[in-house]
Amino acid sequence: MKNYYWILMFFWLPVRLMAQQQIPLDEIKYLDSLQNILWSEKPDTLKADACFALVDYWKFRDTVKSRANLVAGKKLAQKYPYYRAVIPFYEGQYYFSSDPAKASAAFKKSIQELASFHDKRAYEKLASAWYNYALMNKDEKGYDFITGITIGKAIPYAEKAGNPVMKGHFYTQLATILMNNAQFGKASDYNQKAVELLEKTAPASSTLLFAYLSGVSIYCYTAQGEKALTMLQKAKKLLLPYPNSINNTLYYYNETLYYTTINALDKALKSADLGIALAEKFHQNQLHQQLVFRKYNIYSQQKNFKDARKILMDIVKDRTLMRNSLDKAMIYGELAKTNEQLKDYQSAYQWLNLQRKITDSINSSESKLKINELETKYRTAQSRQKIAALQAQNRQAALNTKNERLYRGILSIGCLLLFAVLGFAILSARNKRRLAEQKEINYRQQLSEMEQKQQLKVAKAMLDGEELERERIARDLHDGLGGMLAGVKINLSSWAEDQSDVWEDKKFRRTVGQLDEAVSELRRIARNMVPDTLLKFGLETALKDLCEFYMRDGLEISCESFGIRKDIPLNVQLNIYRIIQELISNSIRHSGAANILMQCSQNGSTIFITFEDDGSGFDPDTLKGGKGMGLDNLNNRIAYLKGHLEILSAPDEGTTINIELSTTTDG
Repeated sequence: MKNYYWILMFFWLPVRLMAQQQIPLDEIKYLDSLQNILWSEKPDTLKADACFALVDYWKFRDTVKSRANLVAGKKLAQKYPYYRAVIPFYEGQYYFSSDPAKASAAFKKSIQELASFHDKRAYEKLASAWYNYALMNKDEKGYDFITGITIGKAIPYAEKAGNPVMKGHFYTQLATILMNNAQFGKASDYNQKAVELLEKTAPASSTLLFAYLSGVSIYCYTAQGEKALTMLQKAKKLLLPYPNSINNTLYYYNETLYYTTINALDKALKSADLGIALAEKFHQNQLHQQLVFRKYNIYSQQKNFKDARKILMDIVKDRTLMRNSLDKAMIYGELAKTNEQLKDYQSAYQWLNLQRKITDSINSSESKLKINELETKYRTAQSRQKIAALQAQNRQAALNTKNERLYRGILSIGCLLLFAVLGFAILSARNKRRLAEQKEINYRQQLSEMEQKQQLKVAKAMLDGEELERERIARDLHDGLGGMLAGVKINLSSWAEDQSDVWEDKKFRRTVGQLDEAVSELRRIARNMVPDTLLKFGLETALKDLCEFYMRDGLEISCESFGIRKDIPLNVQLNIYRIIQELISNSIRHSGAANILMQCSQNGSTIFITFEDDGSGFDPDTLKGGKGMGLDNLNNRIAYLKGHLEILSAPDEGTTINIELSTTTDG
């Protein structure tokens, strides 16, 4: 993970979300087919479809042509109720990039008018309308709003429409949202769902291309170069027959990202220049500026800070990337760092102040992405539907049993003389009753299992919330207080350069030393809250670093690891790290141990942890029914990882703890 600094830089420039626009990769053939429909003697409904498709096709390329097709489509649609309801949707498509407010109002109107139609084509339009409406309100309502709409509206409507390509598109967009919020594990999961679905149902589609390129970004941001290359090669294979496709610009953006990640900087510059030329040709302003920013990253890595600063100043003048507060704060921060490298401390301080003002504003109204909560609500709704179905089956089984008893009574009265037949009927009834009772037991067992799964999801959401809060506090310390200390240091450095004898002053040197110690202490606190070593180097290195961190005079901690693999999901690694951190912390606080042994090994998808200390020990029975944040968190994390805990201890005999965990979860 030697490029981790630059990976963080990439994160601060969010990937742009895309509208639902399923245009084939062979754009020329697609465009010709639509024009042929308009020139033929086809029904008005087919011509209206063609006009509206051309509105969508031209909205980013030529707004004049997009407008002309919108007017023509409206005229053709007037006689048909469904097509009249679709008109606001394509009005929103026309205003998509030029007037978000008008587009938002049009998509909302389309949702209202399409609500009275109940067929697959209406469900498809409702899915797209809801998602595009959310996109138009992203800057005002944030990623939470888009995520809620995508999970609660767009995906369910795509499922009702039976459209796997559309569903795959929304999975890719969810992955992009999660990636922009640094939730790379979940982003990878959703993007993989999209890839698997689209490779089966639409192997030559532009939607699959976007999923591949989204995967490139995710794997680059997590320094998984080999996986990123695999996705990039698949995308290149799809685009190879179409050298004039507008999607080649996005391909070169991700190729630049990949080469930067593996430190092939000359190749990265070449890819960026190819992408910039295409972006200018196709008038892709947003993507053009994002490619320009990639060149800034490359120049900074090459320590060519003069050209890097020039690019940043051009980005500020262009204003395309300055519309979003997060992007603006990031660019100001990079200007401060670049000017500091050029020893222009006054400019660095000015840019740092501008960044701090925007950051303070963002922090005051910041809303964390609640993907776990939204997923839980979505799955809970599905679980309730299943429970309702099971309850209905249970009621039917009870009704069948009641009817069977009635039938048996009538049969007994009518067949008093036929004892043999009566005996057979009674035996049959008993067997059916037992079967009904067994079914009822099975239903109750299923309900119990669903409740247990729901409790596990709630526990997972709590753990994810705890980690998000740790991350937020660490970021506030680093970006808030860290930024202020950085400003003070820049001011002192700038002032000291103008004073010939200031470094001879002992008080001044002591003040600078205290400032450095304060910065180091702040970094230590932030590091303890968010294990940076885990993100950079993986679980094995992070555990060794954790044990070394707690060692001191009178306490020896031995850390042994065997067969720990690099491909363990990040959220699983983080939970294992927290479990061991809690064990060490508890031993130090309560046992008075002088020696601690921690062993962590992996066999397939199973993790084994053995923890031993020579401390005072305790009676494990005292833990039964006990409550405490430490014990609760430990049990919750072990339960989430489908694990088992064994504690062997006695007073004055030390403690041994054995834990078995699974690296595969349902989350």
